[in-house]
Amino acid sequence: MCGIVGIARLNPRETVDEARVKRMRDVLRHRGPDGEGLLLDGPVGLGMRRLAIVDVVGGQQPMANEDRTVWIVYNGEVYNHAVLRPGLERRGHTYATRSDTETILHLYEEEGERCVERLQGMFAFAIWDSVRGRLLLARDRLGIKPLYYACTDGELLFASEIKAILAAAAVRPALNQAVIPEFLAAGFTAGPETFFRGVRKLLPGRTLSWSPAEGFAERRYWRLPRDLDDSPTPLEERAREVRVRLEAAVGSHLMSDVPLGLFLSGGIDSSGLAALMAPMVAAPIRTFAVGFDDPEANELAYARLAARSVGAEHREVVVSPSQFFDALPNLVWHEDEPIAFPSSVALYFVSRLAREHVKVVLTGEGADELFLGYNRYRVTAWNERLGRPYWALVPPPPRKKVRELIQRLPTSLRRYAGRTFLALEPGSRSLFYENFAAFPLALQAELLANPGLLGDRDPYAEGIGCYEDGAGGTLERMSHADLQTYLVELLMKQDQMSMAASVESRVPYLDHAFVEHVTAIPGQFKLRGWQTKAVLRAALRDLVPREILTRRKMGFPVPVGRWFRGPFWPVVEELVLGPRAIERGLFEPSVLRRLAEEHRAGTAEHGARLWHLANLEIWQRLFLDGDDVAGVMPPTEARCESSG
Repeated sequence: MCGIVGIARLNPRETVDEARVKRMRDVLRHRGPDGEGLLLDGPVGLGMRRLAIVDVVGGQQPMANEDRTVWIVYNGEVYNHAVLRPGLERRGHTYATRSDTETILHLYEEEGERCVERLQGMFAFAIWDSVRGRLLLARDRLGIKPLYYACTDGELLFASEIKAILAAAAVRPALNQAVIPEFLAAGFTAGPETFFRGVRKLLPGRTLSWSPAEGFAERRYWRLPRDLDDSPTPLEERAREVRVRLEAAVGSHLMSDVPLGLFLSGGIDSSGLAALMAPMVAAPIRTFAVGFDDPEANELAYARLAARSVGAEHREVVVSPSQFFDALPNLVWHEDEPIAFPSSVALYFVSRLAREHVKVVLTGEGADELFLGYNRYRVTAWNERLGRPYWALVPPPPRKKVRELIQRLPTSLRRYAGRTFLALEPGSRSLFYENFAAFPLALQAELLANPGLLGDRDPYAEGIGCYEDGAGGTLERMSHADLQTYLVELLMKQDQMSMAASVESRVPYLDHAFVEHVTAIPGQFKLRGWQTKAVLRAALRDLVPREILTRRKMGFPVPVGRWFRGPFWPVVEELVLGPRAIERGLFEPSVLRRLAEEHRAGTAEHGARLWHLANLEIWQRLFLDGDDVAGVMPPTEARCESSG
């Protein structure tokens, strides 16, 4: 695992300033404390920070081919590099290292840009081909590893994190206001844009190339399969195949020359990985778990149960609310954008614990999207099933009256009734996107000081586009959309929080061959009645303790809403209602105050909304105002005392 950076001058007669590349590289020290590298070659400069995992001694970067005409900087792991190597050696390539980095390099020499199609793993890399005068950027199929870039009049800049691009001083930090509606709805941006004007993501499964002769060219080399396996194969047989393929994926992800472990939540996904992993390694596996000192936000008992069942060497950390909020500004800095999920903070603490013992961890990310594990999938499926006759038989005017009656219900009843087919309209926009938006469009129209932002673009466009591109019914399309939008944001959380602690995280469920197989399984084998992940549960039935197989999914809840309502109300006062936040002019002050006061009084639940707004303000203070991380907000202990 590494941090990679680079600058390419668009005029091939110009050269790159060494100091700028070094600034970019060194701001990513946390991604690679084991070493550093630099290449300056005419119009191109490449830099990297290294976290040594495979071929610890010989894998330094930037790495060159035999005649030093092609160079690479690379972040990730290619799990099939040992399988590819003999074929490359037969073609005449002489290896100088044991690293997967060198395999990518030689594969590029043979197959050019199409080399990515042969790679199994997670990766983001840049290859400078000095003979062709060509720079190639590439990102893995599912977006496990990040890669950002910016184009100015004179150069292309790229990096593993946005802060490295900013360090080159070619892009002035400025809020991209066009993404605000999407942020309010989902908490993140799903497409190529970021919160920074002029900085973009290279989307998963893409390459971006540049040369003076050909200019810029982006290519999509992989798509989620759309074909479904509608054969009469029964559940048990499908489960056996899932088990075999998942076991193979786990085995491939154990490639390492350094100690590795597992993040264990106590849910079926990570518990299944633990059970598959344990027989594959010589010593007891090392597992790590995190919880909050709050009974309603603590799954540690299940994590311990899973660890005992496989004889793991288990460790855990408990995070207090004060620790949570004290860490938040630093973690927003690491994530480069507002933190969408409060669980990101917990992930950082467990990563820091793991770093004391290992350098690599496996995680269960991706299983929920593949196997329909989220509650919103079954809620949407049941709303559609029950709503179909209702929408067909009841004309629009009476349906409107029903929606008006729901708004008059007591708060607790309104919250649930408002998410049923009685309050919704048919179609994915209403059932799947608006129904689970933090700020639905009607509320955004009240909140935004410039409602015109809502007219510029559809905040659900990326998700709906992926949904409509999918095949099958609603279940299959929801998974198809989330694997390309929601999951990508979760993966960025996984990458940036683990790398903040200098730990590499791996995701066996997202082995692309496994993904291709599972996405072809019809949704009826994943969501059966009210049971989620049916085929995965069947696949792991004899491995995972029954208490875990049958437990209700918690989804790692973080009681931020309760904390905001109680002793951490001053955080809302400062970051949502404070003068600096109000003076930015993004939101209507009266609506902000109404949301905050309703939440504090308990007449409505706005915890997730206040979380988004507070994070946006922290992000603006850090990246736009230039505040120091330590000075973004006073210590939470002092705030708690002042709140009485």
